[in-house]
Amino acid sequence: MRDIFEDIFANQPLDPTEAARRAVRPQLRKRFYKLASVSEGEGGYAVLLDGRPVRTPARRALAAPSRSLAEKIAAEWQAQRDVIDPAEMPLTRLANSILDAVASHPAPVAEEIAKYLATDLVCYRAEAPEGLAARQTRHWDPVLSWARDELGARFVLTQGVTHIAQPDEALAAARAALPSDHASARDIWRLGALSSLTTLTGSALIALALAHGTLDADAAWDAAHVDEDWQIVQWGGDDLARERRAYRRAEFDAAVAVLSHL
Repeated sequence: MRDIFEDIFANQPLDPTEAARRAVRPQLRKRFYKLASVSEGEGGYAVLLDGRPVRTPARRALAAPSRSLAEKIAAEWQAQRDVIDPAEMPLTRLANSILDAVASHPAPVAEEIAKYLATDLVCYRAEAPEGLAARQTRHWDPVLSWARDELGARFVLTQGVTHIAQPDEALAAARAALPSDHASARDIWRLGALSSLTTLTGSALIALALAHGTLDADAAWDAAHVDEDWQIVQWGGDDLARERRAYRRAEFDAAVAVLSHL
């Protein structure tokens, strides 16, 4: 009997904004299993559905390097009700990405994270209004202080959006804090989680500070959304923006879960 996957996660417009743009409703498969569980094997801790292995889109075993992380993934499958909705399974989506993409090409993933350091969000400050500048200082200065004191990376600040070149020494010191791209499975998973966090926050430094325990999840999320939250306070939000933000927060929390369960 073939391994379970059946393209459940293929061609799904998971992002609510993308789904709205395409005006489509994904075809969701009915739940076909009773129990999601975990079993230890050569590839780590595999997720099973009624005792049968789950596969990623690239047909790799859906397996995590720690039991607690595999159990978190299995819990997403167990939580599905009448249908299997990939949009409600952010940890499984991230696991698929790590296993199918990051594990095969870790070096380019690490380099993509490192690129954010050269133009990191926390280095670009608003000249005005005063309230926004004060928020940026409150949320971003601790990140830069940590990078300076713990990593030996002294980043330069600027006002506005004009590019400023960062010292090579700072970039190299921060780059060295990334997980090795050719080491253990746990490092590959950490790299994948950091990649997701960097993309979601727009800041490799915020992602690194979170991964190293300097920021907790809420503090990192708030730091990443200083400008957006300021705009919401001034002008209000809308339903689609709130929906998309909730979706991003679920992805963010999935990446945090990977880090905390390794």
